[in-house]
Amino acid sequence: MVSSLDQSTPSTDRLEATVSAIGCYPVSMKEAHYSGNLRLDATLRETKLTLPELITALRALAEEASQCILDLYAVLGEVAVSQKSDASPVTEADHASHRLICQTLQVLTPEIPILSEESTLEQLIGRREWPVCWMIDPLDGTREFIDGTGEFTVNIALIVDAEAVLGLIAAPNRGHIDFGVPEWGAWRYPLFSSGEGEKLMTRSLDPSAQLVMSASARHREERVQIMLNRLSDVAEGAVRLNAGSALKFCDVASGVADIYPRTSPCYEWDLAAGDALVRAAGGRVTTLEGAPIRYNQWDSLKAPKFVAAGDRQIDYLELIPDPDL
Repeated sequence: MVSSLDQSTPSTDRLEATVSAIGCYPVSMKEAHYSGNLRLDATLRETKLTLPELITALRALAEEASQCILDLYAVLGEVAVSQKSDASPVTEADHASHRLICQTLQVLTPEIPILSEESTLEQLIGRREWPVCWMIDPLDGTREFIDGTGEFTVNIALIVDAEAVLGLIAAPNRGHIDFGVPEWGAWRYPLFSSGEGEKLMTRSLDPSAQLVMSASARHREERVQIMLNRLSDVAEGAVRLNAGSALKFCDVASGVADIYPRTSPCYEWDLAAGDALVRAAGGRVTTLEGAPIRYNQWDSLKAPKFVAAGDRQIDYLELIPDPDL
């Protein structure tokens, strides 16, 4: 079964309706045509879009993709599941969301290529020559979707000169869309309703309180405990907060969690939107060597091991254990 949302290619009329569907911006955006992020602003000028227009269109698109996924989640037992070449699962919901997002972005920004988890190899020929591209995970947390935990997201990032300059994470079951542009800020919007956004800010670490580490329930218990023991050195103990998919980035960006370390394998589309979001909210995302994350630069799209942290002043890297332990 496939949601009716992906049955047709978006027309110009539909795009105009999508762009005008949500008319409320944060107060700081009402007069702001651009973000102050030089790479993003140069791209906006080339596409002839303003920042409010882009955010409004992406917000409406994220709502459509979320509804598409939720429609299939409601009949989970009927959703076909198959395996990719790497043995990871893929569902009708992944494909339906992918088609919807790609079709809409191709109308919104026809000059910007799309790199999606569900792209074919043919669609990615020459991708390393792309100075600008959309990086998409149309359904992050496919296993969570299949298992019925509800902890899945839609991730959309814009990559310019190997940097994630814009990130959007829609959380269908939590009911929010988080959007961030480094050097401009991060905002949380309600899903499926109009309204102004709530500003997101990471939190400073309180050494007299417990540190909160976001992790997946699928991460190895022994390794998580080693990390918690190490991180306790900078606070009054450390506790684990389980979250699936890119929700871990949302928790760091909103100040619910202090840190999200990732030493197990993932791909660039799992990371890009969250990277931009956490940095936009005031945090830091780096490799375990302390370098910024760069995208679409190598033959492989596997992401480096990384740390997303809310407090930029804390040197967490020396506390993260050897990934090979």
